[in-house]
Amino acid sequence: MLHPRAPIAIFRKTLPSVKRWTSISRCRGLLTLAIETSCDDTSVAIIEKTKSTNAAKIHFLENVTADSNAYRGVHPIVTLESHQENLTKLVDKALAYLPFAPEAAGGYKSIFLADGSRARCKPDFVSATRGPGMRANLFVGLDTGKALSVAWQVPFVGVHHMQAHLFTPRLVSCLNHNQGSSSSSHTVAPEFPFLSILVSGGHSILVNSSSLTNHEIMASSADIAIGESLDKSAREILPSVLLQDAKNTMYGKMLEQFAFPNGNNDYADYCPPLRRGDEVVKRETHWGWSLTTPFANTRQLEFSFSSIASAVNRIVAKKEKSGQTMSHEERVDLAREAMRVCFEHLASRTIIALETLRQQRPGEEVKTLVVSGGVAANRFLMTVLRSFLDVRGFGHVNIVAPPPYLCTDNAAMIGWAGLEMFEAGWRTDLTSRALRKWTLDPREDDGGILGPNGWQKV
Repeated sequence: MLHPRAPIAIFRKTLPSVKRWTSISRCRGLLTLAIETSCDDTSVAIIEKTKSTNAAKIHFLENVTADSNAYRGVHPIVTLESHQENLTKLVDKALAYLPFAPEAAGGYKSIFLADGSRARCKPDFVSATRGPGMRANLFVGLDTGKALSVAWQVPFVGVHHMQAHLFTPRLVSCLNHNQGSSSSSHTVAPEFPFLSILVSGGHSILVNSSSLTNHEIMASSADIAIGESLDKSAREILPSVLLQDAKNTMYGKMLEQFAFPNGNNDYADYCPPLRRGDEVVKRETHWGWSLTTPFANTRQLEFSFSSIASAVNRIVAKKEKSGQTMSHEERVDLAREAMRVCFEHLASRTIIALETLRQQRPGEEVKTLVVSGGVAANRFLMTVLRSFLDVRGFGHVNIVAPPPYLCTDNAAMIGWAGLEMFEAGWRTDLTSRALRKWTLDPREDDGGILGPNGWQKV
């Protein structure tokens, strides 16, 4: 074994080629260190996948969220400084969680930590989010990832952030397999093709995925994302004392907790509109206001959430202008209505997409609906989607969503998407740059996932 202080020249002589290193890696599985810095979460993870059984293990996962409370929303400078302050500390902490290297492993396969502990397995490659996201923030993670790949002399994979959200349930299925007792091969689920709803503070898209890199965008938001609409509504509805005491800017999550303090017991009697025609019916409340579902009288495959937040703003402003104080009970009702209308709009367009796919591809029914992104952690959303599917003729469609800790931005999903791309033979050139905008769909002008320059096929 090479000594950790061996001359650099010795390390260079013993470094294998990428091709040889790839073949060695695949015999025992794959290990990656992953980085996510697309928005306000700085996240690092170490993920391992055993190729023979498709079992996955998260050795390390930790997030640091920028404190933008004073701005009541994501602040570009604050988030950038948070990444700069926290990323290297997280990487340093993660290294101690790398698996121990076998005693017979050569120096080029190992990492020696400064604490003098036993050698660790060197990651087979490094993963980092390349886009889409806040470009300056992305560069912090991307450049750190590329630097690690050079220092360790291993390949680099620049990951599409939304592809990572799409594949998170596939990671979960392999994590669950790792916890089981069976050692036989396991099929990664959900299998292609599947339909996905990606919902967060920055995205609201409906995607039909037929392969690793082929994703058809069936619907997207014409204005703001559903998460932004919920956040804006929350800032209007929530009592000021709750906003002042908030420890983060996850206002949509706070809105759910405020509206449904008893969890699903508060919406156990929810009944969806049985027919599309029922969606246009206004639900006038005893408070004298109502919220209208966007596009309720059309089959337009498009989302629009800005009108919901605007309507909430008008209701609250009208109350304040009249000199009245909105009671706690009215605020709760308004919170529930804002979420109901947002989620029913999402569910309605999803049903239209399923009906469209059924007509286009008779006999090839979609069996799985993936719900991912930060808003996927909302339990009321899952109730609305399940109810719509059941009453509109799609009761056979299974809803799959990651656990809450994997719904929000995290490096574990980045590492898993990196693993899937790496196994398919894809690498990213070290000249690659961060992408503020980057579509999933190969039919778009930028060519989708494989469109940007920098991809290499091994």
